[in-house]
Amino acid sequence: MLSEKMQAALNKQINAELHSAYLYLAMAAYFEHRNLPGFAHWMRLQANEELGHALKFFDFIVERRGRVMLEPVGAVPAEWASSLAVFENALAHEQKVTGLIHGLVNLAVEERDHASDSFLQWFVDEQVEEEASADAVVEQLKLAGDSGVALLILDRELGARQAE
Repeated sequence: MLSEKMQAALNKQINAELHSAYLYLAMAAYFEHRNLPGFAHWMRLQANEELGHALKFFDFIVERRGRVMLEPVGAVPAEWASSLAVFENALAHEQKVTGLIHGLVNLAVEERDHASDSFLQWFVDEQVEEEASADAVVEQLKLAGDSGVALLILDRELGARQAE
């Protein structure tokens, strides 16, 4: 069974993952409004991934005979200064989530909760990929600069992203 402290922390992470999904959906809406369907597609897939992460935490708590306690999801921005600003925000957000995951791992180690530690290792690895993926787009957008042609090419590329 989960300790009360671990259960509370995992429930907090469910909320963080749902907030991430909500944020990426807002980013998708921003790109849809800017007529960049490839960027919007990338963000929709990201939102679905985050929802999947929330459900992994949900199921883990249930499997450990814990209690899932859902909290309200906070508001997210609707506007950004540019496509680059959106992806810089996404990268910063993923870095924040990485910190949250590391905090959960530290708690699992502190509590000698080997099952939670094992479960969380998937998320440690996933966050490396999440940060690298957002960072790659940030760097491509920096290279594109003010080129509308480059932005449209990148839009097509991001539109080809497949769900995992």
